Amino acid sequence: MKKIEAIIKPFKLDEVKEALSDVGISGITVVEAKGFGRQKGHTELYRGAEYVVDFVPKVKLEIVLEDAQVEAAVEAILKAAQTGRIGDGKIFVSPIEDAIRIRTGETGSDAI
Repeated sequence: MKKIEAIIKPFKLDEVKEALSDVGISGITVVEAKGFGRQKGHTELYRGAEYVVDFVPKVKLEIVLEDAQVEAAVEAILKAAQTGRIGDGKIFVSPIEDAIRIRTGETGSDAI
């Protein structure tokens, strides 16, 4: 099993969710996040005063899936989330040792 963590622009969430659904991925966790990388922050104007917004709003997706589904899921996220501009995000893939469904006690692949 693997865990995919993808940090994307918020307005791309629906497109990514649809792309994942098209490749058979149904369970995802979505968390609102803020951060910056090369994009840094930006300046905004509020009541005539300029101020710097250090953290840019993002959305973090977490998906745990079978090893065989990873490549299709990553490709779906890449295609749906890409705008070609700085700040499109990142995708991280990590191994998962075990998963346990709390309701039934199922473990491993049965739990996801």
